[in-house]
Amino acid sequence: MAKVYTITNQKGGVGKTTTTINLASALRLKGYRVLAIDMDPQGNLSFSAGADSSLSATIYEVLKGEIKMQYAIQRTPITDIVSTSVLLSGIELEFTESGREFLLRQAMSIVKDFYDYILIDTPPGLGILTINAMSASDGVIIPMTADIFSLQGITQLHDTVSQVKKFSNPLLKIEGVLLNKYDSRIYFSKEVKGAAELILQELDVRMFKTSIRPSIVIAEAQSNQADLFVYAKKSGAALDFEEFANELILGGMHV
Repeated sequence: MAKVYTITNQKGGVGKTTTTINLASALRLKGYRVLAIDMDPQGNLSFSAGADSSLSATIYEVLKGEIKMQYAIQRTPITDIVSTSVLLSGIELEFTESGREFLLRQAMSIVKDFYDYILIDTPPGLGILTINAMSASDGVIIPMTADIFSLQGITQLHDTVSQVKKFSNPLLKIEGVLLNKYDSRIYFSKEVKGAAELILQELDVRMFKTSIRPSIVIAEAQSNQADLFVYAKKSGAALDFEEFANELILGGMHV
C-alpha cells in the first residue's frame, strides 16, 4: 500500500510544486511506482508534468464523484498524475456537506494498492483542499525558503496539522521541513536556517539534512515539461533531490 505525503506550506513561492515533481521523478528513478495528485487550482504541477487539464478528467471530477480516480490518472514521462482544474478553486462554496474533508481519502483508497508513493501538491493557504490532502496522508512535507516570512508560518502550519490529527487523521505526522533554494554561502540564509532549527526543535519536528540549492535548471526543466533527471541529471539540483528521496525513504521506513 502506498505511503502518502502532502507537500504543503501556506506561503506561496517556497517550492511545493518543485518538490513534488522532482521527488516524484527521483522516486520513480529508483523503481518505485509513484502517483502525483495536483490539488492546486493553479495547475503548476499538472503543467510541469506535461498533463492535460482540459480534455482529461481531473481531481475536480473525482472529488465530485463523477469519475473514479483510476480513470483520471494520466501517465506522463515524468510521473503518473491526476491533474487539476481551475473549477477546484470554488470547492469551499460547492462542497458544504458533512465529511467533505474526507473526499480525497475516499477517492484515493481505490488506487493506493497500485502505488508505492502518492504525493499531493497543495495550494497556498490552509483551506479545505489542503485539509483534504492532510486527511488522506501519512505524512506532511513542508518546503520552505530561507526567509523570515517562511519562518513565521512554521508554527501556524504545525497547529493546523495538530488540528487535522485531532479531528480527521490521528496518524498524521510531519515528516520534516525541506529547505529549498538554500545557499549556505549567504550569511542570512544560514541565520534563518538556524532559527528554523530552534523553532522545529521546540515543536519536535525535524529539518531534513538534505537541502536544495538554487539552480536555474529546475525552472528550465519545469518550463519545458522535462524530467530534471533527464534534462540535467548531473546538476547539483538533481543530486540534491536524489539525496532527499534517499533520506525520505529511510526516514519513512519504506524500502
